[in-house]
Amino acid sequence: MLVFVGCAKVLAVRKIPEVTLGDAAFFRTIQAHTNAPIVGGNRVEVLLNGDETFPRMLRDITSAKSTITFAQYLYEDGSIANELAHAFAERCRVGVKVNILLDRHGSGKVPADIIRTIKDGGCHIEYFRQIEADGIIFPWRLLRYNYRSHRRVLVIDGRIGFTGGYGVSDAWTGNGRMPKHWRDTNVRIEGPVVSFLQTAFAESWLETTGIAIGGDDYFPRLDQAGTMQAQIVKSSPLGGSFQNYMLFLLSINSAKKSIFITNPYFIPDEVMTDALVKAAGRGVRVVILTPGTIDNRFTYTASRSHYGPLLRGGVEVFEYKAAFMHAKTIVVDGVWATIGSTNIDNRSFALNQEINLTVHDSTVARHLEEIFREDLKYSEAVTYEQWQSRGVFERLFEFFSFPIKEQL
Repeated sequence: MLVFVGCAKVLAVRKIPEVTLGDAAFFRTIQAHTNAPIVGGNRVEVLLNGDETFPRMLRDITSAKSTITFAQYLYEDGSIANELAHAFAERCRVGVKVNILLDRHGSGKVPADIIRTIKDGGCHIEYFRQIEADGIIFPWRLLRYNYRSHRRVLVIDGRIGFTGGYGVSDAWTGNGRMPKHWRDTNVRIEGPVVSFLQTAFAESWLETTGIAIGGDDYFPRLDQAGTMQAQIVKSSPLGGSFQNYMLFLLSINSAKKSIFITNPYFIPDEVMTDALVKAAGRGVRVVILTPGTIDNRFTYTASRSHYGPLLRGGVEVFEYKAAFMHAKTIVVDGVWATIGSTNIDNRSFALNQEINLTVHDSTVARHLEEIFREDLKYSEAVTYEQWQSRGVFERLFEFFSFPIKEQL
């Protein structure tokens, strides 16, 4: 099976440095292990679900003057997919350079008419790590097929950026409280940190096309747009980098008061599980919000199989019931937050290209805490007794999911 072609695990972390969030050493340590500078002068706007995200994106796309870069893991059929395609094509027709990179696995079923709309407008669209060309499969490309680009990147004129966990599908439209729809959290960014989001696109675009983007159209001088300290953390496991894993691990280990985690594919390894339990043991309130239902039964069951040690160790676990929970956020101590594409599983940490925005700002962090508390109103707590009493059917799924857990 293709899923087993190309396997990897994160590097074993035997000891985590004792750094405390807020100390100068914490920020230097985070920068060192993520290879991502923390830069000031940014403005970050949190966007919830399709209702807030897609109108904002379309408004900025239609105002683009020189360049648009867009990378997306999942692009499907539907009204929003067509609306974006026509918006890209319209900008191309007036001379804007539009480069679009879709992951071949996640976006493999995008309809031909959408691709035609984009191409007929004059946009440059490519697939990331495609194994075939003109109907011919190249066997040597199979070795890299399992390493996907899960990043979400949209940059307008090199000045405005978007990232998060959204997919381009009608399932992502709405308010995040509708059955068979996705509840997601995304961000719109202005300021110097946008250049690092553009860098992430440039990295994947160069690998795919051999084309290096550059110049003022893509990397303009960026003045301060706000007061926020932020960083873009990108990981590329095939290149040997596990930055988002270290970002999460160090952030968890640094907490003094609270850790609020929302994540749809929650399959932490022993090191991260131990860090969460130790945080709860030192008096930190640790709350994890996961989906009450998900698109993949094996993933859902594999995630639930990890609840036991956490619940026993004082970690609170809730499952979201109103829709499919897909947001990927962590808020630490009400001042440090990260939003992006990274799941807490081996696939995100060791196989996929991922990207996260991290913000050191109490306004954003507290806003995300408010969103977290609101989501809990649509969720159910999981107790250790409930987890222990799960049925034979679920335990069988756990057994069969174990061999492929690192691929989920």
